[in-house]
Amino acid sequence: MSESKAKKLVLPALAAILCLFIFALIAVSPGAEDQPTTITVSAAASLTEAFTDIAREFEADHPGTKVELNLAGSGTLRTQIESGAPVDIFASASESDMNLLSEKGLIEESSRKDFAANTLVIVMPEKTGSEIPKTLEDLAAGNIEKIAIGNPETAPIGKYTKQALQTAGVWDEVESKAIFADTVKQVLTYVETGEADAGFVYETDAENGKKKLYEIAFTVPVSEPISYPVAVIKDSKNKEKAQEFVDFVTGARGQEILAEYGFKEP
Repeated sequence: MSESKAKKLVLPALAAILCLFIFALIAVSPGAEDQPTTITVSAAASLTEAFTDIAREFEADHPGTKVELNLAGSGTLRTQIESGAPVDIFASASESDMNLLSEKGLIEESSRKDFAANTLVIVMPEKTGSEIPKTLEDLAAGNIEKIAIGNPETAPIGKYTKQALQTAGVWDEVESKAIFADTVKQVLTYVETGEADAGFVYETDAENGKKKLYEIAFTVPVSEPISYPVAVIKDSKNKEKAQEFVDFVTGARGQEILAEYGFKEP
């Protein structure tokens, strides 16, 4: 056999062996089924610190699962879900936003649970020089000029604030002094930086603020409990893992973490 003919036979054989080797590597390498499963949790901004810890522990207890947190005002998160955002779990700071998703058939009803409760408080910058108010009426009548309030259209903290002020009969007076914020975190920032003379926040945010450049003036009475519901989204592609996350949040360890950040039992 000539040398040229031998080369023509050997080269295809080597190519075939190389292909088999590559296929073998692919077969033993991690496949799609071995890749981490990512679940997206859309959670109210007031849950930031607690859910960061919960997500970390859940991932440690569930190897191969990654939790991606999407944190914003509950109304904003609800709108995202209504628009088809790829979300697996919704943890809201209000029943009303969850109810709206329920009415549209966008959540798994059997997965819905209340998992935490909170309290509404007034905070003021430290050494403000202003007389500390003791009632909502004091906010309307006193020398406080700027008051940070969550946007009632998108942030539950704003809805609770507006309801409380309306019940006290001073919404119009306080609204004229309002600086509206997208989230409770932004309200706290306005107070810490001195852009507002007072602000309405959840007690958990006031207690867990990093700078603590403010003081709690008083607890605000609310007409309805501030409760947090959680549910799996109907269009979730990872319903089993999503339900496991809900179970973790509502279970013993999840409740311990929430309590560490000042949340009350639902």
